[in-house]
Formats: sequence, C-alpha cells, structure tokens
Amino acid sequence: MPLKLRGKKKAKSKETAGLVEGEPTGAGGGSLSASRAPARRLVFHAQLAHGSATGRVEGFSSIQELYAQIAGAFEISPSEILYCTLNTPKIDMERLLGGQLGLEDFIFAHVKGIEKEVNVYKSEDSLGLTITDNGVGYAFIKRIKDGGVIDSVKTICVGDHIESINGENIVGWRHYDVAKKLKELKKEELFTMKLIEPKKAFATTMFEAGKDKVNPDEFAVALDETLGDFAFPDEFVFDVWGVIGDAKRRGL
Repeated sequence: MPLKLRGKKKAKSKETAGLVEGEPTGAGGGSLSASRAPARRLVFHAQLAHGSATGRVEGFSSIQELYAQIAGAFEISPSEILYCTLNTPKIDMERLLGGQLGLEDFIFAHVKGIEKEVNVYKSEDSLGLTITDNGVGYAFIKRIKDGGVIDSVKTICVGDHIESINGENIVGWRHYDVAKKLKELKKEELFTMKLIEPKKAFATTMFEAGKDKVNPDEFAVALDETLGDFAFPDEFVFDVWGVIGDAKRRGL
C-alpha cells in the first residue's frame, strides 16, 4: 500500500502533504508512492534488529525498494529480510512498518534466523493465531491466543515466518490465503509447518557495559564507548537498561 510519511504532531510537514495512503495490504504493503516528489531527498537510518552498525536508506518508493536499500547497506540479500519494525529492535507486532513511516522513525530490519519444523495436532477448529504478511511475499505470525492450539506448541513464536504447510511452499502467498489454508486443515489430524524465526542478538556485551552503572545516562555513555558504531536510538537504550535492571534484581 502507499506509505504515508508523518511529520511531527505540532506542525504539518511539507513531506507529508504530498503523499497519499491507499488500501491496507498486510503489514508492509507494496507501494510508497507520492502524488508529488518531496522538496528534499528524505534519508532514514536503519539497523539489523539482531545488531549491526547504522546504515542510511533513501530514495525508495516501494517496500521492495526499501528492502533492496537495506540489503545493499548491510551486504545481504533482500530475500533475507522478513519484516521491519520502527524504533525498536524487538519483535513487536505493534511497531511493524505498515501504513505510515515517520520522518524521524528508525528502521530495524528482522532477518532470517533458525529454521524449524513443527508438528501440530489440530484439536480445535480454531488454531488461535493471527497471520499477517510483509507485503512482498512473506507471511508470519502476528499474534498467538493464550490457551489456543498454537499456544500449546512452545517452539512456535510470534514473528515466525511460515514457509510451508504440509510440504507446500507458501512463499508469495498473502496472509489471508495462508489463514484460509490453515482453517481448511482437518480437525483432529496432525499437520506440519516449516517456520523461520527472526535472527536474535546476543546481549552479553550490553549487559557487561551496564551492570555497574547507576542510571541510563551512564549506561548510554558506556554503550557509546563500547559499541559506538551502532548509534543506538534512545528508546532502545532505555529498553535495554530496563532489562539490565531486572537482571540485577534477580541477582544474575
């Protein structure tokens, strides 16, 4: 779908005025088209969600072009990118790159990690999950209902890309086609899904940088000294500081 650029709330941005939002088409949509070109070339910053230096992306007009820009910045294939979140590296389905991209948004790209094959017994008509897609061919799990069939299979997680069902490759399917396929599976029978989970980061370095610090400001300085090339956004630093605080309280 066309992606609307939003400016700051206190003033309408000139870049926002010329952009038109279309019908929703999943998590990412396909087009970032504008009714007229912005007055200046917009530049966004991006990182790989599992950890990387900061890259610059600019001049894109579609989701495909954005993924290609991110892939070029980090020397990976565009097909490695599952989806993007805004302003957080977490697998947060409320922060998916969707209908709007703010002028100050920081883009985190979640790339393919571990592949896994799971067998699920369909004991109920409803599996208790919500499917979405990235707009360019990858469907993934957006929500899992507590107490549902899928919730009982702990190796299945929110954010997992569904690559195949009972051996049938579904790459390129829209989310509603995948949901229909799952709904049509027979009750009280076993089925198999091949999933790919997003690549996850190892946070030991961050914990070591923050374990003897007393506030987020000291932690931010330590991160700059240790991992300065990464240029972490403030929201991410506060999130990690919270995790470190929890770990301290548990005596880890």
